[in-house]
Amino acid sequence: MSGKRPSEPGPSRMGKRGKKEVVAEFSDAVTEKTLKKQVAAAWSHRTPFIHDNVFLPTEAIVVDMDPFLHCVIPNFIQSQDFLEGLHKELLSLDFHEKYNDLYKFQQSDDLKKRREPHISALRKLLFEDFRSWLSDISNIDLESTIDMSCAKYEFTDALLCHDDELEGRRVAFILYLVPSWDRSFGGTLDLFSTDEHLQPKHIAKSLTPSWNKLVFFEVSPVSFHQVSEVLSEEKSRLSISGWFHGPSVIKPPTYLEPLIPRNPHIPQDHEILYEWINPTYLDMEYQAQIQEEFEERSEILLKEFLKPEKFEKVCEALEKEVEWSICGPPNKRFYERAEESQLPDILKGCMTLFRSEALFLLLSNFTGLKLHFLAPCEEEIKDKTETACAAGSTEEGTSHNPLESTQLAISSNSQHSSEQGDAAPGKETTRKESSVPTCQGELRRWKTGHYTLIHDNSQTEFALDLVLYCGCEGWEPEYGGFTSYIAKGEDEELLVVNPENNSLALVYRDRETLKFVKHINHRSLEQKKSFPDRTGFWDFSFIYYE
Repeated sequence: MSGKRPSEPGPSRMGKRGKKEVVAEFSDAVTEKTLKKQVAAAWSHRTPFIHDNVFLPTEAIVVDMDPFLHCVIPNFIQSQDFLEGLHKELLSLDFHEKYNDLYKFQQSDDLKKRREPHISALRKLLFEDFRSWLSDISNIDLESTIDMSCAKYEFTDALLCHDDELEGRRVAFILYLVPSWDRSFGGTLDLFSTDEHLQPKHIAKSLTPSWNKLVFFEVSPVSFHQVSEVLSEEKSRLSISGWFHGPSVIKPPTYLEPLIPRNPHIPQDHEILYEWINPTYLDMEYQAQIQEEFEERSEILLKEFLKPEKFEKVCEALEKEVEWSICGPPNKRFYERAEESQLPDILKGCMTLFRSEALFLLLSNFTGLKLHFLAPCEEEIKDKTETACAAGSTEEGTSHNPLESTQLAISSNSQHSSEQGDAAPGKETTRKESSVPTCQGELRRWKTGHYTLIHDNSQTEFALDLVLYCGCEGWEPEYGGFTSYIAKGEDEELLVVNPENNSLALVYRDRETLKFVKHINHRSLEQKKSFPDRTGFWDFSFIYYE
C-alpha cells in the first residue's frame, strides 16, 4: 500500500501572461464555520475535541490537551496532485546535515523565498489563509513572519527532547509527506508530560507520521517533544515544519536543579594506588611525561589504567550486581546511574579510589593542577625525578619511590594542617578552606537511546573531567556514546573522547567549554553480534575542582 489517496486534479488559476498558477487549498472540513467555532471553543476552554470526517474513515480534526495543547488534521491539503508536485520539488532541494548534541538530520535551506510553484503555493496557504484561521481559533494575533523549512530524517536520525521556546514562537507546525509509515519505523512525534517544576518526565503520547497529516501545537514552557530515532533503513521521513510567530508571553521563572554535592578527598594513603592502578602510571618519570603532554593538549587518554585482575572483577560485578535508576530530566540527560549504597564491595572500592587523597595527588602529578596542597610545582617534580634517578643508580639493593615518600608526608602534614587551622583561624585559613579541592562522581550505564544535552543552565567553570570506561569491546564511534567538547555558542567540536576499555580519559575545560555525550543510536545493537550479553557500556565519571 502506498498510504496515499488516489490522485485528483489540483486547483490552479491563470496568472500573469496566461501562465497557470499553482494554488494550494486545505480541507473543506477545517473551514466549515460550525467546526471552526467548536475548535476555537476547545482551544479556549482547554478541552479535547474530535470531529469525524463523513467522507473518509478518519477524523477531520482532533484537538487534545494530553499532555499539552496540540491539534491533528489527518488530511490537510485537498489535492493529491498538488502534494505529489510539492513532494517532488522538496526532494530536488539541497539538504545539509544538521548535527549537534540535540539532533542529527538533514535540513533544506529556508523556504521563505523559494520560487518553486508548489512550495510557493504552500507557503502562501500556511502563512496567509491558515494563519488567519489559526489566529481566529487560538485568539492569538499571529504575525506574517514566515518561518519554515523541510527536514529529512533517515536511519538513526533523531531530534531529542526540547520545548521549542524561542522569542516570538507561538504555534509550531509539522506537515508530513512520508510514504506508508508504521510506528515500528520510529520517527514518531513524542509528547512529554511534565512534573511540578515544569520539567519533562516521560513520553505521554506518540504521533505516527502519515502522508498529508498536519500537527500543530502551542509553544509553551511545557511543550516538550522529540522526534524519535528513525529505525527504517529504507524509508525517509520527509516533513515541512516551522512556527507561527506572535506577541511574546511572560514565562515562569526558570527551574534550577539542586546542585550536586562536591566533597573533598577521602583520607586514604598511597597503598590504594598500588592495589588498583597499573604500576606504569605510578612511576614518577612517566608521570612527568604525562604531565608534559597534558599541559600541551589539556587532555590525555591513559590506556590499561587499572590492573587487569582488578578491571576484570569490576566488569564482572557491573554485569550482574548493580541496581540502576534513570537519570533525567530528558531535556538535559537520559542514562542510568548506579545506586551507590547498594554497590558490591569491588565497585565501592573503585569509587573510593577516585575519591581518595592519594588519587587527588596522583591527578595533580598527571596534570599539573593543584588538586592537593602537597601537589608539587613543575620545578619540584623535575628535582625529585633527578633525585630518584641518582638514588636508583648509586645505591645497590635499594629502590626509591618519590610517590611513596610524598604520600607518607600526606598523613602527618594533613593532621598538622588541621591542628593549625583549629588553633589559629584567620583570613589565610578562610582563603585556603574556600579553595579546598573537591570532586563529584557517579557510576553510569549507557545503552541505546541514552544521551546528555547542553542546556541553558549547563555549568561552565574550570574543571578536570575524569572518565574510566568499562565494557566497550566492539564499540564503534558511529554508535554514539562519545563525549564531545565544544566552545560555548558553537557547534564545532573541539575534542571527541571515544569509549575505550580500561582507559582513563582526562580533560581540562575552561569557562567557555561545554560537553555532552552523543545520543546512542540503534547501530549500537551490532555490538551484540560479537558480545551477545552486552547492551552498551559503563563508565566511572568524576569531575575535580581545584
